[in-house]
Amino acid sequence: MKIAILCGGRSAEREVSLRSGAQVAAALAACGHTPERLDMDLETWELLRRGGFDCAFIALHGRLGEDGTVQGMLELLDLPYTGSGVLASALCIDKTRTNRLLAAEGLPVPDFEEMPQEVQEDDAEALAGRLGLPLVVKPVREGSTIGLTIAGDVDEVATGLVLARRYDRRVIAQRFVEGTEVTVGVLAVPELNVLPTLEITYENETYDYDAKYTAGRSHHIIPARIPETARQAVAEAAARAFRLLGCEGMARVDFIVDGAGTPWLLEVNTVPGLTEVSLLPDAARAAGVGFDELCERLVRQGIARHEGRVGPQ
Repeated sequence: MKIAILCGGRSAEREVSLRSGAQVAAALAACGHTPERLDMDLETWELLRRGGFDCAFIALHGRLGEDGTVQGMLELLDLPYTGSGVLASALCIDKTRTNRLLAAEGLPVPDFEEMPQEVQEDDAEALAGRLGLPLVVKPVREGSTIGLTIAGDVDEVATGLVLARRYDRRVIAQRFVEGTEVTVGVLAVPELNVLPTLEITYENETYDYDAKYTAGRSHHIIPARIPETARQAVAEAAARAFRLLGCEGMARVDFIVDGAGTPWLLEVNTVPGLTEVSLLPDAARAAGVGFDELCERLVRQGIARHEGRVGPQ
């Protein structure tokens, strides 16, 4: 099959997306397909319309790729594509709306607020008073910890609000939870399969962009070193979130497990990183699914959905 790999684009995660796209292209070529990498821009629409592609593999991270916009374009082109559809993609990129939905369904989500777009002088102090310190301040619609601050005092909250607004006019503040950072990959290609829980440790002060994408700066431990009851709770919460949000194909659900074993759900990524150091491919390998097979399954799932043979789990 001839497969368009959509990567790059204009988001803050452009470089990671290009790396994901290169990995996916190699994997699909190894499976006998003909991949063609397309760096998303205004000309891509015409290339997809005239290119004779059998499927589009979405390896775009962040806005203008992971947020439903490209998915909508592909729907208009009547071209099969990998991963979640328009609604789930748009919902999951929006941390505020995702948190509200998951919290309403009873999943543990740390207390949060979306900040008004007009910043007042006393916003930081008032926010710290309501949610406590430390606080996590981040853009509502970015990933890869871009624009994120873990603020230990009011001055750092104020600085974090300014930084986050460089990346998004919408900013969320959330209570910081101390504990073990874990992530759970979920595949639905087509049967829903929760991958082994993966624990993340890192050399940097936080699990920032550098720690995520520089070899040797972070470490993936499978299975996570948390109690078995906590592993079961994390897996169940990940599957539940996947279904509630209407995800398809794949997703990665991030958690902090606190000292009492409670898994606090942080966010859901519908197009997680697919680089050589990314989390979901490692978890898939631990479950016996190699990267080539993972990419192949995602393409098959996208085509089957387009033909009406599968839908959201």
